[in-house]
Amino acid sequence: MIADEKFSGVLTPVLTPFKKDLKPDVNRFIEQCQWLLSQNVSLAVFGTNSEANSLAVHEKISLLNSLVEAGINPNSMMPGTGCCSLTESIELTSHAINLGCKGALMLPPFYYKEVSDEGIFRSYSEIIQKIGSEKLKIYLYHIPQVSGVGLSINLIDRLVNEYPKVIAGIKDSSGDWENIKNILDRQWDDFRVFAGTESILLKTMQAGGAGCISATANINPKAIYNLYKNWVSDQAEELQIKLNEIRNLMESYPMIPALKSVVAYYSKHIEWNIVRPPLVSLKKDSQEELLQKLDNFGFNIPGLN
Repeated sequence: MIADEKFSGVLTPVLTPFKKDLKPDVNRFIEQCQWLLSQNVSLAVFGTNSEANSLAVHEKISLLNSLVEAGINPNSMMPGTGCCSLTESIELTSHAINLGCKGALMLPPFYYKEVSDEGIFRSYSEIIQKIGSEKLKIYLYHIPQVSGVGLSINLIDRLVNEYPKVIAGIKDSSGDWENIKNILDRQWDDFRVFAGTESILLKTMQAGGAGCISATANINPKAIYNLYKNWVSDQAEELQIKLNEIRNLMESYPMIPALKSVVAYYSKHIEWNIVRPPLVSLKKDSQEELLQKLDNFGFNIPGLN
């Protein structure tokens, strides 16, 4: 398999903008995606920080269609398509692949807890077989602290060996470096490993990883891509330290409303603050505190619409 058939580099779970009536703001979503692409960041739309599980499948399909109709290359998109329902996962993944998306980022079904590896394997297997497309490339999504359903090394190994042309890689958002390292050490053929945060991007690249899929690439894309591009340089350690300052600050607040507050401020579009329940926006004093701390770092987002 040639390298450009799979993702590498920096991707972000694109924030989903909402209107006052809580419907997706399609035009603003398109503009955000266009800006991210101009910063060399690919689009993992419908990720955790996209409020994906607050969106219906028909809304995700409509948003994907809108992006493609706006001229965004589907080759730049890795939409999150894993749902609790097998039929919804198949429907959304099929649509994404038929649009030309280069891959799908797929959670395991996450409502039932303490399910076996066998059950999770059967779920992925059914999706793969029902779709039955040679174009299908699945990137597994491991975020057990949120989903409550993890992906064991043995399960990944079984999936890779059973479906080597389909299982393309993984986003590991566990926060467990040893787990990421164990996955990398398996050295499955052209299996792309993405850190779920830029805070370990340098370590991931040094260990043979493919890049990162980072929430904070919504607001700090240039700096994250700069480290990805220059991870072998003498400045890499310093670049990583500076990235971690911003990441650690953002993680000290509820991440999704914090990211939206930052985008709202720098884009001068206050509607970016809107989140769908059950999430709530940052209170005004928390917003002001966060923005002041960012200003103290000399932070800015040039070119954000």
